[in-house]
Amino acid sequence: MTSPPPSSHALLPGAGDSPVILHVPHSARAIPQEVREGIVLDDGALERELDHITDAHTERLAREAAGSARVRPWCFVNRLSRLVVDPERFPDEREEMLSVGMGAVYTRTTHQVALRDAGFDAGPLVERFFRPYARAMTEAVAGRLAATGRAVIIDVHSYPSVRLPYELHGEGPRPAVCLGTDSFHTPPALLAAAREAFAEAGEVGLDSPFSGTYVPLGHHGSEPRVSALMVEIRRDTYMTEPGGPAGPGLPRLAAALAGLVDGLSP
Repeated sequence: MTSPPPSSHALLPGAGDSPVILHVPHSARAIPQEVREGIVLDDGALERELDHITDAHTERLAREAAGSARVRPWCFVNRLSRLVVDPERFPDEREEMLSVGMGAVYTRTTHQVALRDAGFDAGPLVERFFRPYARAMTEAVAGRLAATGRAVIIDVHSYPSVRLPYELHGEGPRPAVCLGTDSFHTPPALLAAAREAFAEAGEVGLDSPFSGTYVPLGHHGSEPRVSALMVEIRRDTYMTEPGGPAGPGLPRLAAALAGLVDGLSP
């Protein structure tokens, strides 16, 4: 395979003195044709799967938040669907989501039917898309560390109001906003700032139904100047599920996210 196209991911510049990166990994639906050829779903089934798996409108949410923040944050956006590669997984056998066919390259859908043939070679997709994305995000974090002495990753996601079959830990609460944390990279002050920022969005929960947050492997567990938090927004609070238009809740949530950014900015 050739090298990834320039549009596979994008770093949208913010203010030079902003430590904040809004990371948007799952908002896109685009699948290059050569990747589509390795997917066994027909066109209709693929569109339905994209409705369920895509964190719809989260790029718009991040962009609106960035535009209204007092100090503009940086935004790192995945331009391709997570059905190409999921940049927040790990391409090795330790990844828990492999048990449901959702490692770095998915082999099963949200409803646990085949997405790719058994024996599919994920290696070329990992090399073409996953590794360049990881390098670029690592460089983005390093850039904030060099410029400001710290980096704050806010991982912007959404999740369905009703549990999907692939969810390994979906039996718990499904609050309006779920905050995913990391024991090393989520300090109490960051968590408190997020709780305050989203207080008017509805119930704010912790690590249910999804936990953890994204930090590039080069910094994970070793660089205390990198802090991170995942923000999972329940989709019925801002859009028509499963893959419909955004509603009036989106501007309110974007304003809340901007408030969080402002609380983390100089």
